[in-house]
Amino acid sequence: QVQLVESGGGLVQPGGSLRLSCAVTGRIFSINIMGWYRQAPGKQRELVATITTSDITNYADSVKGRFTISRDNAKRTVMFLQMNSLKPEDTAVYYCHAGQPTRDSWGQGTQVTVSS
Repeated sequence: QVQLVESGGGLVQPGGSLRLSCAVTGRIFSINIMGWYRQAPGKQRELVATITTSDITNYADSVKGRFTISRDNAKRTVMFLQMNSLKPEDTAVYYCHAGQPTRDSWGQGTQVTVSS
């Protein structure tokens, strides 16, 4: 099994920055892909960004050029999401995800609020 714990959320003004972290423990070697998803009130959970074991990244159109996903490649125990130029519409609970051959794992989520 894989355990995921997010941190780094909070309140930030429009135009500001935050960096989210996802600590990974357990069967790390079984992970094929990791990513960040978010869910705003009254909306479905949506993809923000993903990164493969080969460090190939993919982003939602709404965050391209503003967000950057990365991993601590040395140990593969931490994943990050650097969020710049934040907008009020980025407000949501952000979830860390790990995809494995036979299951998906999710963190508990961290709240990001962008407001003046």
